[in-house]
Amino acid sequence: MTHIKLNRRQFSGLLASTTLVLSARGALAQDADTIRIGFVSPRTGPLAGFGKTDGYVLEQVRAALTDGIEVAGKTYAVEILDRDTQSDPARAAQLAKELINEGIDLMLAVSTPEVINPVSDACEAAGVPCLSTVMPWEAWYFGRGAKPGAPSPFKWTYHFGFGVGEIFKTYTSTWPSIETNMKVGVMYPNDADGNAVRAVLAPQLEEAGYTIVDPGAYETGTTDYSTQIALFKSEGVEIINSFPIPPDFAAFWRQAAQQGLTRQVKIMQTAKTGLFPSEMEAMGSLAEGMASAAYWHRDFPYASPVTGQTGHELADGWEAQSGEQWTQQLGATLSLLDAGILALKASSDPKSKEAVRDAIATLNVETIGGQVDFTSGPVPNVAHGPILGSQWVKAKDGPFDLDYVLVNNATDPNVPITSSLVPYNE
Repeated sequence: MTHIKLNRRQFSGLLASTTLVLSARGALAQDADTIRIGFVSPRTGPLAGFGKTDGYVLEQVRAALTDGIEVAGKTYAVEILDRDTQSDPARAAQLAKELINEGIDLMLAVSTPEVINPVSDACEAAGVPCLSTVMPWEAWYFGRGAKPGAPSPFKWTYHFGFGVGEIFKTYTSTWPSIETNMKVGVMYPNDADGNAVRAVLAPQLEEAGYTIVDPGAYETGTTDYSTQIALFKSEGVEIINSFPIPPDFAAFWRQAAQQGLTRQVKIMQTAKTGLFPSEMEAMGSLAEGMASAAYWHRDFPYASPVTGQTGHELADGWEAQSGEQWTQQLGATLSLLDAGILALKASSDPKSKEAVRDAIATLNVETIGGQVDFTSGPVPNVAHGPILGSQWVKAKDGPFDLDYVLVNNATDPNVPITSSLVPYNE
């Protein structure tokens, strides 16, 4: 037998190397038994209303997944790595790349093109499955380079939720309940959402008999809307349809009140803003009567397959913990996590990116937000979702000033209607 003598330095080096090898093996074993999910949303910045409740929803989901999930007979721990984009598209892209480098198995992105599109693009480039929701699917699909009638260019990224078709159906089912001259003043910004609705929604509204008064695309961050307001007043528009970020809308509508436009408007139809109580509180009396659109409401008759919560349980839990009014983003974010977890469970191997991608492509499940069905989407990589007519009205009782009521369920008849649309300036 040959004996090898080591001095103290050599022995220390050998011990350190052995420890590193054992640690690496342990980490690999742990990674093999742990599913890592990246979750990206806007928690701060001008889009913070969308991300305000995400921490609470993640808390509910993490608690529900304490014991992991079973996939193909094996139990995996689940780790959710959540990141705040600060409402910055460049930061969203950078965070996505960092999460991809950290070895995530699935990416989830939620709320607006400013978050979802750069995250989706990073995942598409890296070959990482990505699932997203809460933005018009046209702004996601065509806004990222897909062409009408052509095969989908996307192999790894999937989106579910409402589209311009659902918005059109909701508007044209809701607006006729108020007598107007059918003149619609549109405030469509020069961004992915604005360009999508200008190209698709405006022509559809014209075909339905509405006159579109369009002052042209404006840039995000505009502070003076006198030109648009003057045009809307001179044309006598009685319906306003907007798709701005919250600070832009607040500036526009306050100026509209100062310059007398609000007195002639019968329907103030917001989108992308006017969705959350904090935005409405900031508008004061100008908020009462604003029409909005709900991609989720606590009255939705569905429950989360992950946490088991109904819509009312989710909303009541948030209000009890935060002391603040529930928001529709609670259910929207939970529906994304529902769909993501169910896709992982449906995969043959949650550690295989191809298997997870294939599971998403054939997913057909019920979430707290309703059905998510990728087998019958309007285009490849997209699943339809509802958006319902809604309105902010003065609360009759309770701790909050305004209630968010449903006035139309054209895109999901399963959801009960709680009110009817009333004129804005009534």
